[in-house]
Amino acid sequence: MAAAALSIPTMVAAQEAMTMDEKINQTFANSTGWFVNLIFAPLPGTAFPWIVLWLVVAASVFTIYFGFIQLKAFGHAISLVKGDYSDPNDAGEVSHFQALATALSGTVGLGNIAGVAVAVGIGGPGATFWMILAGLLGMASKFTECTLGVKYRNEYPDGTVSGGPMYYMSKGFKERGLPGGKFLAVLFSIFCILGALGGGNMFQANQAHAQISGILGAYPGWITGIVFAAVVFAVIVGGIKSIARVTEKVVPFMGILYVTAALVILIVNFEHIGDAFGQIFTGAFTGLGVAGGFVGALIQGFKRAAFSNEAGVGSAAIAHSAVRTKEPITEGVVSLLEPFIDTVVICTMTALVITISGMLIVDPATGLFQLNEAGTGIATVGDVSGVSLTSAAFATGFSWFPYVLAIAVILFAFSTMISWSYYGLKAWTYLFGEGKTTELVFKLIFCVFIVIGAAANLGPVIDFSDAAIFAMAVVNITALYFLMPIVRREMNSYFDRLKSGEIKKHVKVA
Repeated sequence: MAAAALSIPTMVAAQEAMTMDEKINQTFANSTGWFVNLIFAPLPGTAFPWIVLWLVVAASVFTIYFGFIQLKAFGHAISLVKGDYSDPNDAGEVSHFQALATALSGTVGLGNIAGVAVAVGIGGPGATFWMILAGLLGMASKFTECTLGVKYRNEYPDGTVSGGPMYYMSKGFKERGLPGGKFLAVLFSIFCILGALGGGNMFQANQAHAQISGILGAYPGWITGIVFAAVVFAVIVGGIKSIARVTEKVVPFMGILYVTAALVILIVNFEHIGDAFGQIFTGAFTGLGVAGGFVGALIQGFKRAAFSNEAGVGSAAIAHSAVRTKEPITEGVVSLLEPFIDTVVICTMTALVITISGMLIVDPATGLFQLNEAGTGIATVGDVSGVSLTSAAFATGFSWFPYVLAIAVILFAFSTMISWSYYGLKAWTYLFGEGKTTELVFKLIFCVFIVIGAAANLGPVIDFSDAAIFAMAVVNITALYFLMPIVRREMNSYFDRLKSGEIKKHVKVA
């Protein structure tokens, strides 16, 4: 009797916590469902979302229009990041490396861990092939938007800058004598704020909580949310320079940590790597074990790549606009490295680990992929479409690897949230004006949504995150089509001067 009496408060507390999470989740799902359905509506007579085609076509157009810039400028991008052409007297707030680190911290996040698990769990190993292709093509989209971000940024007397799609839409359209630039800028800013509150923090907090609670045991998500919100606020209150100082340290560390962990798994399973690549290539064109076959693998690959590297979305242009440079094209070239590092390297590593781990097997009854728990057969225990799958795959190498993954998840989530707070802030101030009070209001709202995201379920969170970010791409790519002749003019001028020797490496004073 005594034991039963002592357990009642615990049971009541657990029930209340569960009720809170369920209420938050239900309210969130009901209020955002229409928006998700609109963005991911399929093309007539197909199951192919129109937004995926929108991104793929744009990336292909920019690749051809700029003469495969992702290949011919790759080496120069590395030189720029090293600071070979940097002049500390140029306008701007951060270096090329800091701008790249800040933008990468916004893209190298849980999309690389949970997002890849979504793609492989639903689209099979073949989705990885399309993910890599999308990343390579997306390098041209990133080049276009980041060049424009620097060219049309606002530079203020105190040395601060504000830039991004909303500025090149309004100023670039006006320069070309085109109507509608201001309207697109306002629309983009609204979607950017939604993207910041959704994919920028809610999804990150949600999956971070999933990994932490998987190790520590179940507890209410809002607790994780409050902790993350407090730490994030402590960083973002200092602005872009504070964010850049943190990201330039966190991004290399978390990237090395995660890639090293993945490499250990791959080395231990070295004999299976060839077979894994075989599954990736074969699955890309046959769609074995995938709902929707070949098209299903393609859709999942492109969807997750776009969510991970954000090429064409316009978000990275906001971070890159703060760079110290007088040549807009230099930052466009530096931004080429983002989709490569994010998708081609890190996402591929995740997909390989999942593929060789044997955690996904084909259910003979349905022909579709299911989670294989500890090699004992088909199981539906756990979240096959999120961070749990990646964690289970890492655990096949060493039982303690999920703890390493937990550290990576926390760092990835944290870095993404602080970068997206800056993106959302710049959209917010574009709409409501610059000022400390205006900025503080947004930062507080952003932190509240971190708590909501940690408490909600994965389904509504990831759907809303995708929809908000892809909505940004609709507006941004529309503007890029009209402004890409300006980018090509800048590109030709810069590389002509670089070839002639007019642009020289900056001499560093010891």
